[in-house]
Amino acid sequence: MAQRAYKVLFLLSSCICSPQFTLAEEQSPLGKKLPQELELIQVSQNQQHFVGKVSEKKFVVWGVNYDHDEQGRLLEDYWHQEWTTVVDDFAEMKELGINLVRIHLQLGKFMSSATEANQKELGQLKKLVKLAEKTRLYLDITGLACYHKAETPKWYDALNEKDRWEVQVRFWQTIAQICNKCNAIFCYNLMNEPILPGAKQEREWVTGELAGKSFVQRISLDLKGRTREEVAEAWVGKLCQSIRKIDPHHMITVGVIPWATVFPQAKPIFYAPPVAKHLDFVSIHFYPDQKKSLEESIAALKVYAINKPLVIEEIFPLKSSLEHTDAFIVASEKYCAGWVSFYWGKTPQEYSKEKNLKSQIMVKWLEYFEEKGKKLKAKE
Repeated sequence: MAQRAYKVLFLLSSCICSPQFTLAEEQSPLGKKLPQELELIQVSQNQQHFVGKVSEKKFVVWGVNYDHDEQGRLLEDYWHQEWTTVVDDFAEMKELGINLVRIHLQLGKFMSSATEANQKELGQLKKLVKLAEKTRLYLDITGLACYHKAETPKWYDALNEKDRWEVQVRFWQTIAQICNKCNAIFCYNLMNEPILPGAKQEREWVTGELAGKSFVQRISLDLKGRTREEVAEAWVGKLCQSIRKIDPHHMITVGVIPWATVFPQAKPIFYAPPVAKHLDFVSIHFYPDQKKSLEESIAALKVYAINKPLVIEEIFPLKSSLEHTDAFIVASEKYCAGWVSFYWGKTPQEYSKEKNLKSQIMVKWLEYFEEKGKKLKAKE
C-alpha cells in the first residue's frame, strides 16, 4: 500500500496506466539573483495556510521529494562521494520553480547504536542544510526511514516498543540540534507512512516492500489492550515533545496513507483530534485515480481537512492522466496549502533526450509542474 516515490519509478518503468524577506541579493548556482536569507515559515492565524513569520506573506508549498536518484539510490548512498551531484540537483530543482525539497533520512545511517549518532552522516546533513540555505529552498526533513530493509540495524529491530521509541527520540533530538536555528527548515516529518497493528500481534516492524525498498513502518507490533488511536497519540506526543525541547520553532507533521481513498468510511488515526493536537499541519500522500470521479477523490481528501493546513506531500499521475491529475489539483486548491511531487536528478531537457515512455511522461510532468507552480505563485 506504500505509495512512494520508488513505486512511481518502478511502475512507470514497467507499465503505464516563496515568500522571502531580505534586502540584499546574490547570485544563485544558475546565475539568478536571490534574496540573502529565508524567513521562518509558520502556520497562519486562521490555521488554513502558511505564512512568513516576519512578512506574514502567504506561503504555498510547491515542492518535490528528493529521496533517490534515477538509479534508485537513496540520498545517503551517494551524498558523500558525489556531493557535486547533490549541489547540481538543488540548482536544477530551484530552476523548476519549486520552493521545498523533501528529504528522507535513514535511521540506520544516522544512529550507530541505540545511544550513539553517526557523526559522519550528521556532518553531511549540516552541509545539506547549508546548501538549502544557499539555494533558498526549504527542507521537509522526513526521518526514521528504513527503506533498505536489509540495512536496518539488527539491534534496532530487536528492541521492544518502548526501547525502539527511545531510539527514535534520540534520532530526532540529534537532528533537531543541527536544524533548530536554521530558517531553511520547513518542518520535521516524524516518519513516512507509519501504520499500526491489527487485532493480532505483528512480527515485523518494516513492511510495504517493493523492488527492494520498504516504505511503510509499524510503530507498534502489539496493541496490548490499547486502541490504535491511543498508541498513535502516545507515539506522536512523545516524539513531538522531545523535538520541541530542542527546537520549539519549526513545524512538525507526519506523512500518512489516506485510507479514505480505499475505504470511504475510514477515519484518520494520526489526525484524529487526540493525536493531531500535537502536530502543526496535515500531510497525506494522494495519487488521483482516474477510475474514480473527481467528487470521490475530493470527498476522500476532505476527510483530512481538520482546521489545520493540509499538504499533499506526495502526488504524481501514477493512476491517472496528467489532465485528470491537474483537474484534481485545481479542485483541491480550496482545501490544500501545498503539493509535493518528485525529482530524481534529471531535468526535463535530459529526459527529452531519451525516447522511452517513462522519460516522455517525466518530461510532460516536470514541464507541467513548472508551469503550474508559476500560476499558483501568481495567486499568492
